[in-house]
Amino acid sequence: MYDHLLWGSTPVELKTFDLNLLVVFEAVLRERSVTKAGEKLGLSQPAMSHALNRLRWMLKDQLFVRTPDGMTPTPRAEHLAEPISRALHDLQRTLDPEEFTPEDANRRFVVAVNNYAAVVLAGPVFAKCRALAPNVRLSLRPSGTLDVPEMLDRGELDLAVLGREPSVSRFSSQPLIEDHYVAVTRRGHPIAERRLDLDAFAGLPHLMISSSGDDLGFVDAELAARALTRTVMAEAPYLSAGALLTQSDMVAVMGRQIAEEFRHAHAIELTPLPIPSPPLCSVMVWHSRFDDHPAHRWLRGAIGSVAAQF
Repeated sequence: MYDHLLWGSTPVELKTFDLNLLVVFEAVLRERSVTKAGEKLGLSQPAMSHALNRLRWMLKDQLFVRTPDGMTPTPRAEHLAEPISRALHDLQRTLDPEEFTPEDANRRFVVAVNNYAAVVLAGPVFAKCRALAPNVRLSLRPSGTLDVPEMLDRGELDLAVLGREPSVSRFSSQPLIEDHYVAVTRRGHPIAERRLDLDAFAGLPHLMISSSGDDLGFVDAELAARALTRTVMAEAPYLSAGALLTQSDMVAVMGRQIAEEFRHAHAIELTPLPIPSPPLCSVMVWHSRFDDHPAHRWLRGAIGSVAAQF
């Protein structure tokens, strides 16, 4: 036997009852107007009338009668008003997100990061979260190996830090860092002793960072406009870049912040590019259904506060 509400002599089965109709009932009861209730709920006049008619049919009562004072509830509607309002209020409180107290929280966040974020943001973000929420665990995943949109849809990722904003409306985003590109060479490289001009830049052997995911087409486009080309001597991931640069005369083009991080571990130098650099953006992306989730808001705030220091 199904759970049901006994309203009158006819049982109303909850399994087949559209609970949204109770929201319509409560709104009309409060506003005494189908039009105003529809405006509050974001429903059109025909949609409201259709919902009210369905509710009348299911409950076998007129429920509201149009009078000079507005939609006046029938005795049956008055009898239902208080328990329905109380039930909706209790249900709303149950569905409201729980509070998130960082110092007491014990949960894991799964975050996809691109190479830039893995080098520049991962360490400071971990330290920030550890200081504020010692029992919160971060699981960082490389975004380049993942289907990020699908995993965000399925809830397998809490958020992602990528190089561009999402192109679909179901995702929300927040800019984190706007960086620019620089030329990176070994410390003591001849170009460090003079201003790097376009001809000298084009004449150097180049190291292409194969794992960056950055679009460096602007470099070749600018060189081509001056009838110049560059020679890519080697391709390597970020993990090998520092060692290769310090043991050669190659030059690499990478974001300034990521190069600054590499400079802590390798004897490299940063030099301004002899061509205009487009912005190198870092964007935080999450599914819009978590916009108001307290735990997600806290994590986004922690990451945002770290990024604001760059």
